[in-house]
Amino acid sequence: MPSKIIITSDSTTDLSPALRERYGIQLMPLGINLNDKEYTDGIDIDPEMIYENYRRNKTLPKTAAPNLEDCSAFFRRFTEQGFSVVHFTISSEMSSTYQNSVIAAQDFDDVHVVDTQNLSTGGGLLVIRAAELAQKGLSAGEIARDCRALAPFVDASFVIDSLEFLHKGGRCSGVAMLGANLMNFKPCIVVKDGKMSVGKKYRGKFDQVLLKYLADRVGDASDIVPDHVFITHAGCDDAVVDACLAKLKTLGDFKEIHVTRAGCTVSSHCGRNTLGVLFIRTHPIN
Repeated sequence: MPSKIIITSDSTTDLSPALRERYGIQLMPLGINLNDKEYTDGIDIDPEMIYENYRRNKTLPKTAAPNLEDCSAFFRRFTEQGFSVVHFTISSEMSSTYQNSVIAAQDFDDVHVVDTQNLSTGGGLLVIRAAELAQKGLSAGEIARDCRALAPFVDASFVIDSLEFLHKGGRCSGVAMLGANLMNFKPCIVVKDGKMSVGKKYRGKFDQVLLKYLADRVGDASDIVPDHVFITHAGCDDAVVDACLAKLKTLGDFKEIHVTRAGCTVSSHCGRNTLGVLFIRTHPIN
């Protein structure tokens, strides 16, 4: 008789409540330290609180990976109910969440941890893949192996309107921020091999840049798996998001386009006006 399987992830995968309910996804939240007070990502803090705090105090939060005790307690909730667990984490290059989860998983017979090599809905795409494979009857081990092999095929990128949050968080020099402001640059941040780097630098108004960015990333869509495509943003105006959604629909025949709001991790690093398109390609990312 096949074992019961549950798909879980840390809170960085930015899947909407509707998608989590649809696929039965359970979340292990990261910790958020803001002004020396501890919060739990998505439980008692959200991006709007981070933005308001920055407006008032010019301080940004620090994220904290779940420790070994947290990971063990999380896995035990499900294994004690007879579930096999396939758990997804933010890239091991960006956080110790993966390492802690792997160590904790060693105490259980059937907990499989997958390094998404990504962040936000780049990892969320793999979570959905896992849930759909579970519905098809694959074992937890088979699901984990499939998703690990698929991770290099995920195309994740974002365009950032301002480097202010990256600079304040120590991820961008003052000279780079000044130059970007003077030249009106809107950098595209891409994820490759589990790390973030700067891709193409756009110039112009943010809303117009986004439309060009979408066309550049999607191209003719011939090498994109059409099942699930995400537009994920960190609090952009509705009109901007709607325009991007309309543009994306003209670029390819996608089965489902999900519009999701980035959680605390992406929002605290990049700031409100950040938007990306994320999908799986038919070949590994170059």
